Amino acid sequence: MKRLNYYLLKTVRITSWPLLLLVIGSMLTGYIMSGRFGLGMLLEEKTALAIHKALHLPLIVFLLAHSLAAMYLAFQRWGWIKK
Repeated sequence: MKRLNYYLLKTVRITSWPLLLLVIGSMLTGYIMSGRFGLGMLLEEKTALAIHKALHLPLIVFLLAHSLAAMYLAFQRWGWIKK
């Protein structure tokens, strides 16, 4: 189990930074599409929409990998899963 916990913790730590960048990119392209805060001038709406759609799959993959590993470790820490 110690080996599994090691790899799960590495997964949580490795996926956190790309996940943060993906969330920021998704939010930024969303604001660019809506034109809020003057961000509409950075990109055309169609380009922002294409980037926004391209971020969906990587965002879901990194979110699932990060969340499932972190939840398993949390459940184990709380005693819901035996070590």
